[in-house]
Amino acid sequence: MIDRPSSPYRSLMISAAILASLGWLGLMLLLSSTLPTVGPRWLFFFLLAFALTGSALPFLWLLHRRFTANRLAPSSILLRQALIFTLYCEICTWLQINRSLSLSMAVLLALGLISVEWFLNLLERSSWKPRR
Repeated sequence: MIDRPSSPYRSLMISAAILASLGWLGLMLLLSSTLPTVGPRWLFFFLLAFALTGSALPFLWLLHRRFTANRLAPSSILLRQALIFTLYCEICTWLQINRSLSLSMAVLLALGLISVEWFLNLLERSSWKPRR
């Protein structure tokens, strides 16, 4: 029997599944059983962050596996990109609750966060890493 090494993404995907299930189940319970006062509103954003981060991680893993030359992106990069996506969705949700979100604002916000991720990726590629 051959003992295969475990995937470096196993712990990330397990935590993504836990985050997504806690987030979506919590949102379902919150939206069906509470009124939109201050406390449940903050809980809504907290659970939405769990749900979006946990749901975005597997899709980002698939995108990296399909479209990048280095198929093994570090887990920290996947987590950072999932958190940036979550931040974008949370800001858009917050602005939509206040009725301040417009299409141009959403596009400019997306472009700003994409440029931040691009600069962070550029910084990581330019840093010197010693050979092992």
